[in-house]
Amino acid sequence: MGRIEKNGLGIDADLHEFLVTEALPGTGINVDQFFAAFSQIVHDLAPNNRELLAKRDALQEKLDSWYRKNGAPVDMAAYEGFLKEIGYLLPEGPDFTVSTSNVDPEIATIAGPQLVVPVMNALCAECRQCPLGFAI
Repeated sequence: MGRIEKNGLGIDADLHEFLVTEALPGTGINVDQFFAAFSQIVHDLAPNNRELLAKRDALQEKLDSWYRKNGAPVDMAAYEGFLKEIGYLLPEGPDFTVSTSNVDPEIATIAGPQLVVPVMNALCAECRQCPLGFAI
């Protein structure tokens, strides 16, 4: 179907159609404001993304070269030293903790409800009833 140009982005036409007709309606997010903000984010992050991709390519070339020269690692200490030398492995950082606030209680206290539904749909397909009360 092609691409739609919006705010300096080339967006797959099917993705654009989905966003405009299904994802954004009812959210209170204006379509034009969404594309303007998304474009700004993409353009702000693009230089950093290019740097990271270049770093990844450089690391990959060093790894490929090592494997062409050495084959599968036998001396794991030497291999680990090589990985540290090229910056693939970094020293372990200090201990840290992560905490959250203002988390929806369903997400904070119920273990993976969104993972249960597809399994239950498959398990309940024969009788078309779900013991957990989900619509099938």
